[in-house]
Amino acid sequence: MMANMITGALSSSWRRFVFAAFAAAPMAVGAVVAGPSTPTVIPASTIQSLIDAATEGAVVVVPPGHYLGKVAVEKPLTLDGDGKVTIDAGGTGSVMLVKANNVTIKGFHLTGTGSDHNSEDAGIQVRGNNNVLKDNRIDDALFGIDLQQSYFNVIRRNHITSKQMDLGLRGDSIRLWYSDDNAIEDNVVKDSRDFVLWYSKRNRVTGNHSSGGRYGMHFMFAADNLVENNTFTDNSVGISMMYDQGDIVRGNVISHSVGATGTCISLKEASAVLIENNEIIYCANGIFLDVSPFQPDTVNTITNNRIAFNDIAISFLNDWQGNEFKTNTLTANMTEVAVFGGGSAKRNVWDGNAWDSYEGFDRDGDGIGDTPHRVLNYAGRVWMDVPNTRFFKGAPVLEVLDFLDRLAPFSEPELMLEDEHPRLAVKTEKKS
Repeated sequence: MMANMITGALSSSWRRFVFAAFAAAPMAVGAVVAGPSTPTVIPASTIQSLIDAATEGAVVVVPPGHYLGKVAVEKPLTLDGDGKVTIDAGGTGSVMLVKANNVTIKGFHLTGTGSDHNSEDAGIQVRGNNNVLKDNRIDDALFGIDLQQSYFNVIRRNHITSKQMDLGLRGDSIRLWYSDDNAIEDNVVKDSRDFVLWYSKRNRVTGNHSSGGRYGMHFMFAADNLVENNTFTDNSVGISMMYDQGDIVRGNVISHSVGATGTCISLKEASAVLIENNEIIYCANGIFLDVSPFQPDTVNTITNNRIAFNDIAISFLNDWQGNEFKTNTLTANMTEVAVFGGGSAKRNVWDGNAWDSYEGFDRDGDGIGDTPHRVLNYAGRVWMDVPNTRFFKGAPVLEVLDFLDRLAPFSEPELMLEDEHPRLAVKTEKKS
């Protein structure tokens, strides 16, 4: 009896084992396994046929899918991907060319451009006016959106990243070349090389977020552009204006440009620039000026900015003039003002700024210091006059030298600047 029960149990176990083995056999040989589905690739010529067949002004809604190839739009129409269409250039050329006026491109994922800088392979190349590019995602693209001699376009709410290459070999996230009167709004650009406006005028750059690049925003030979309410963070340089005139930089947050040349805002031969109401924080240099302003009888106005937690708050490459620093707040910077190569910053206007190093009083409670704020240069002359020694800035030997020089000056300290009406960071109530 016991033997029959054992034999039956073994027989039953064996049958279950054999059944499980046969059931698993197809999985072992991979004959009928339903693995992750691979998107069906559709030729981009399908989209091109829809475009070619459409009348001017038509709305072309592209069916969802993954398309391989390139697309050109050469007539005014709306091309809508509805967030469900990917177009992949397959590693060659640009994904999309807009060579017309009054075109709207929206709701696409554009990817897989070539890597040729000479042909400026891009997610979208624009060669026209009054176009709208919005709500697109562009990645694995050498250049993101490239405008050349194109006017009155809108670039809005696009997400752009470049190819995974060394920083200097990437392309630009958004590039304007001889392109005026465009609106660049609410885009997110990341891990590209630069965000550039060259030879371009009267463009509005508002509400964008730029990070992980070389230049968060780079102007060159541009004029009268507005940069407002943007965030530039973790770039080598936040905003650079080179050979510009008449730009307005207002209400931006520029931070964490901390490399050896890290700068929040850089001006090189830039004139008649207004920099106001910005947060300029956590950079190696807060504001860096090189022969700016350059044009005769022009003034750069730097006002109402918070310049804080930088190595150097304001740097001059040389003893220059023509800048007005008014009602800024300078807090917790290691060095407030530096002038390299000798000289001072006295030839600029300094008025009504709040300095956390101010040692005076406000006895009448009007929020203005009773005595001028004077910035004196002691041992700092060593690393300012001999730039190679800046490596030792903050080192104990220079800190001790500076302390001793302040305690018992070896020579007359140099007056760097004087603010006649220093503002207190916290205004006190005047007592009756």
